[in-house]
Amino acid sequence: MSKHPREGDHDAVARIRAVLEESARVKRVLARDAAAEVAQAAEWIAAAYRSGGKTLLFGNGGSAADAQHIAAEFTGRLSRDRPALPAIALTANSSDLTAIGNDYGFEQIFSRLIEAHGEEGDVAIAISTSGNSPNLLTAVDEARARRIRTIALLGRGGGKLADRVDLALVVPSDDTQRIQESHITLAHAIAEVAELLLFPELFSA
Repeated sequence: MSKHPREGDHDAVARIRAVLEESARVKRVLARDAAAEVAQAAEWIAAAYRSGGKTLLFGNGGSAADAQHIAAEFTGRLSRDRPALPAIALTANSSDLTAIGNDYGFEQIFSRLIEAHGEEGDVAIAISTSGNSPNLLTAVDEARARRIRTIALLGRGGGKLADRVDLALVVPSDDTQRIQESHITLAHAIAEVAELLLFPELFSA
């Protein structure tokens, strides 16, 4: 096998370095500017769990996958063995989504599930790179009508959702990939701090 670089290898390496550097840069900006808001999100979630509430998560496309990923961090574990924490990814049940979409329209798929599962004292987390998805906007409105605290993980300036939620965590990027990478980083930070607030004894060893 030849050890000489092939034509185009250097361009690929340069591109990969640029991608990783930009991803790191965006996260450094979040660390500098958004840490207090991320801590607030974790405190709200911990308070919901202390009072017997739950976390509801939803988004479209890649953000739907993120909702399921984050829910699993609560129901399973993130960094410590501890009691399961109730979290529902509203994206996960295809029968729910297709039945509601068919009968009520795609814009109602999450608001109807908020109506079904949401209770005062819960926390609802909307995930969107644009902040303008109509089905997320209707879901957030339904959650707030039910006195459920709302958090959004956003990008591209926040879109319409930024002004519709109680707490908007806006990734400072217009690049979908960088926004999605940062959403998972933010969610992991929120989950870890929520664990710390709920189970401090597990972090003292």
